[in-house]
Amino acid sequence: MNQHQQPGCELDKLSPHFQTCSKRILVVEDDPDISHLLQINLKDIAFHVDVVNNGVDGLNRASNHDYQLIVLDLMLPGMDGLELCRRLRSQNINIPVLMLTARSSELDRVLGLELGADDYLTKPFSIKELQARVKAILRRVELSAKQQAANPDEKIEIQSLLIDVSGRNVFIDNHAVELTAREFDLLLHFARNPGRVYSRGQLLDYVWGYSHNGYEHTVNSHINRLRKKIEKNPQQSQYIETVWGVGYRFRDQ
Repeated sequence: MNQHQQPGCELDKLSPHFQTCSKRILVVEDDPDISHLLQINLKDIAFHVDVVNNGVDGLNRASNHDYQLIVLDLMLPGMDGLELCRRLRSQNINIPVLMLTARSSELDRVLGLELGADDYLTKPFSIKELQARVKAILRRVELSAKQQAANPDEKIEIQSLLIDVSGRNVFIDNHAVELTAREFDLLLHFARNPGRVYSRGQLLDYVWGYSHNGYEHTVNSHINRLRKKIEKNPQQSQYIETVWGVGYRFRDQ
């Protein structure tokens, strides 16, 4: 091992895009077997991993340390994952969150996404899928940062909709609209590409950063929630239009 290489940093396993051990992940998981498994396999793809086993410690770590990602179990002692996620977002701590849940209920997943989680995995999950999701989230964050650096004052104004890209703020008729990180990314992708039709699978690739059969419903639920927040009448869309049998497009204004 190179004397400057941290334990667990196997750089040859990653593309150059990920060849760094500066990325730190916080795992908040009370099951010691699962947390150990997560720690080992995230180290295998060159991340430094910290582990805590309850929501209170997770909130404290996330509030006081610099992490690139939080892997967060839904069911935790002291403070559950949903409450932890809600508190992070209320404090404007926008560290990406990958939520783990043993529940299969769509309601639980939607609640997590509404409260600011970026993605979720339902237990049991495969290690390859976990690693792919982590890489996808971090790719998306890095791409967004590069785009903002290239055009720090970018604003998109369409009728009564204003998107402040660098500030990640959205306004309708000068009133702020609260969006989750993924809702913002989805809206921004549409607004940057007006008139173009995207299938659900394409939106998974472009916005979520991965393609996985069976997760197209994630796109549907995000678009439904986004419409409720930005459309004056979600049944008669002013911005995001359904193209039946194909997907969605942002109306070319």
